[in-house]
Amino acid sequence: MPRHAILIIDMLNDFANPKGALFCEGTAIITPKLQEIFKWVRERNAEGKDDVQLVHIQEAHRKNDADFKVRPVHAVDGTWGSDFVTELKPEEDEYIVKKRRHSGFAYTDLDLYLREENIDTVVVTGTWTNVCVRSTATDALARAYKVISLTDAIHSKTQEMHEHGLRDLSIFTKLMTFDEYKEAWEKGLDPWTGGGDPENKVK
Repeated sequence: MPRHAILIIDMLNDFANPKGALFCEGTAIITPKLQEIFKWVRERNAEGKDDVQLVHIQEAHRKNDADFKVRPVHAVDGTWGSDFVTELKPEEDEYIVKKRRHSGFAYTDLDLYLREENIDTVVVTGTWTNVCVRSTATDALARAYKVISLTDAIHSKTQEMHEHGLRDLSIFTKLMTFDEYKEAWEKGLDPWTGGGDPENKVK
């Protein structure tokens, strides 16, 4: 039986709010789709289906983080900037992984959690297609997970950055829209093998 974890990467105030330190314009485009995903997964869970989980990835830096040598100060742990946007708050039973680097796997317990939950497929969503999403997907593959990228639930600072990121992701992940992903589950299929574009084209 396949078990999937949908990772929601860095949908935080500093990236997804216009007042944020590293505001990423594409987040406004994907927020409604992510809300739709949240609703679908939570309804499945309420029905007793636990084969798809939401896992929230939260950038949470220390005050003098080395990351700030190359980028502006952002998403400091415990501040407004590091908090989840209002529209996409985790629920109490949903796992949160704090990170200080681009990848959700770098120096965190994400891999341990996924293995404890017998997850075999990582589904990436969230912000900065070409940075944090791509880095997390790369590390998921390196740890032998199957990886799906939901193309309409990912975005970046510009459309060009987003498209470059998707082209990279198409090399080593399966590209699908959320509707294709959902349809596969509702047909009783594992989306990894039973849905989406077989040619894995950037849409």
